[in-house]
Amino acid sequence: MSNKKVFNRIKAVLAEKQRTNAWLAEKLDMSQNTVSKWCTNTMQPTVETLFEIAKRLDVDVRDLLVSTK
Repeated sequence: MSNKKVFNRIKAVLAEKQRTNAWLAEKLDMSQNTVSKWCTNTMQPTVETLFEIAKRLDVDVRDLLVSTK
């Protein structure tokens, strides 16, 4: 088992952009609970939703992913 720290880029980019889960939920017409689950790694967005998140946050979709290399 790995002791690697889990990092969440959606949560980090929201903080960098000074936006809240509630703001993103409203922009995506989704529940705050769903966005919260993404930010705590309880659940992951679909690929399509990930692209929409990137669009709303005005970042490249790759900025929302943690590189494996």
